[in-house]
Amino acid sequence: MPSPPASDRLVIRRPDDWHVHLRDGDMLKAVVGHTARQFGRAIVMPNLQPPVNTTARAAAYRERILAALPADATFQPLMTAYLTDQTDPADIARGFAEGVLTACKLYPAHATTNSEHGVTDVTNIASVLDRMQVIGMPLLVHGEVADRDIDIFDREAVFIERVFSKIARTFPDLKVVFEHITTAEAVAFVLESGPNIAATVTPHHLRINRNAMFEGGIRPHFYCLPVAKREKHRLALRKAVASGSPKIFLGTDSAPHAIGRKEAACGCAGLFNAPFALESYATSFEEDGALDKLEAFASEHGPRFYGLPLNEGHVALDRAPSHPPQAFGEGELAVKPFHAGETLPWRFAGAA
Repeated sequence: MPSPPASDRLVIRRPDDWHVHLRDGDMLKAVVGHTARQFGRAIVMPNLQPPVNTTARAAAYRERILAALPADATFQPLMTAYLTDQTDPADIARGFAEGVLTACKLYPAHATTNSEHGVTDVTNIASVLDRMQVIGMPLLVHGEVADRDIDIFDREAVFIERVFSKIARTFPDLKVVFEHITTAEAVAFVLESGPNIAATVTPHHLRINRNAMFEGGIRPHFYCLPVAKREKHRLALRKAVASGSPKIFLGTDSAPHAIGRKEAACGCAGLFNAPFALESYATSFEEDGALDKLEAFASEHGPRFYGLPLNEGHVALDRAPSHPPQAFGEGELAVKPFHAGETLPWRFAGAA
């Protein structure tokens, strides 16, 4: 098939996903190829059961991911360690020095999926954060408080006030990624902080506000954590990514759950957006007249913040319709993707 006219093809440096859930076992085998198809590297979340909370567990998980990849994949998983109140600073430092670990993940206990082993108070990991600050190892933060008396739509803003500001003051040289930000308060905090604080933004938080969960009834496939917020917050995210700030970069937070676990009395949080992530981002950037900013957001800002080289290859997106299906997989592995049943104006074309 001939290539489309240059005006209908967007070529960018091969991007990376700086926040993804690849799961484990059969679900890992079912979903990892979607991430590997579009991205060169990805920061892999450690909230498995049991959690990936040591260097040894991270190394073993990395091997399972590599074994599950398609034979022709050149994808590189970047591993993280799940911080607990008992995390050993020496183990974390060793994993970073040996190239097993790229970062550590702070889950406030009970804030999200499989976070019950998370940190109950950041003072309990002060020695770990201090060691990370010294060795230049990034901290990745799920930025919500878990207090049940705090409205779920306010938990990100309260986290900034109660926790993140304290971390920033106490560990001024610590590199921190405020992951999957969803509020105007988070945008302001990141952009007004120093160069060692950055953020990731998901494709779904650019496209939906909290109304999506309630249109015509409960819509569980739009339920994620942090939850989508008011329209003013979505617009603040759109403005932030369109600004071209090097402190804001791509992190899908793709989090697959079987359809039966989403459509349940107590449905799981998470959107599976990996199959059409770049198409979704491109649609949002184009709508805001910022398509020229997509490459830096997707392919440059993240590696530069992490101190990693840019990818060598390139990928193409064609201005042609793509049609996300209602589901990928079957039975207990059937997962509904973000944008299911919609038509997107861009189509991922692979290596360019």
